[in-house]
Amino acid sequence: MRCRLWLALSAWLLLPASDAGRHMPKLSDKKLCADAECSHPILIARALQDYYPGDCRFIPIRQGQLVYVYAMLKDRGNLFWAGSVQDSYYGQQEARIGHFPSSVVEETHPLMPASTEVHTTEWDFYCF
Repeated sequence: MRCRLWLALSAWLLLPASDAGRHMPKLSDKKLCADAECSHPILIARALQDYYPGDCRFIPIRQGQLVYVYAMLKDRGNLFWAGSVQDSYYGQQEARIGHFPSSVVEETHPLMPASTEVHTTEWDFYCF
């Protein structure tokens, strides 16, 4: 009985520390994409430095990695972009889309113009 109580209390204490499974504050109300679904990459960028995310809305990036940018958040001076990082060895790291500061990457290959303005939803900033 005592073990079950300790286990339940431990699980309860860990829940508030996790961002997973909840909506986070929106970083922007609008984003610029190549299409209405933001399904085509706008550009390829290379990471200038390591970036360690502050919460689950963001993705970690290592210096030198290629980042496929799918959206540029419009408010607040284009500070954040959304994209995907794939490791140099296929299968080593699962591709995941998330946000990152635009200042940690440099554009290397433009692919499509970011000419479609799309409203963000709460699901753009949901933590899984």
